[in-house]
Amino acid sequence: MNNWYQVKVKYEKVDLESGRERKVTEAYLVDAVSFTEAESRIHAELEQMISGDFLVTNISKANYSDIVPSDNDNADIWYKCKVNYISIDEEAGKEKKISVMILVLAYDIQSALDNLEKSFEGSAADFTVVGINESPLIDVFPYSSGEEN
Repeated sequence: MNNWYQVKVKYEKVDLESGRERKVTEAYLVDAVSFTEAESRIHAELEQMISGDFLVTNISKANYSDIVPSDNDNADIWYKCKVNYISIDEEAGKEKKISVMILVLAYDIQSALDNLEKSFEGSAADFTVVGINESPLIDVFPYSSGEEN
């Protein structure tokens, strides 16, 4: 089970159009067991990508139940998808509506919907996509197979 943390980082970035440096705040998603580990992991990841200093300005728990990557190399936008499905409580004999947030990597909203539907193929659950919105996330850092949970 993943524990996702959204981490906001502030640093100076060179604007490609003007060539000037400007301060930006960007959001990243990190799989970690604690807030402390989330901060440590984002430092390790971003030290390779950002030249100069950066500051972690905020860390918060994220409520994503699943992450759906993309097979398409052009996919560079993370979409928040709200999905409802019905679960049956066999003991009580009642149906219960469950809402989950799923993060999907895609290049546009239609491809996000396609990737989301593909991820549900073979599932017995009937689901309804309630909403798809572009997220502010720049990148997602799950644990790789070489790291321990």
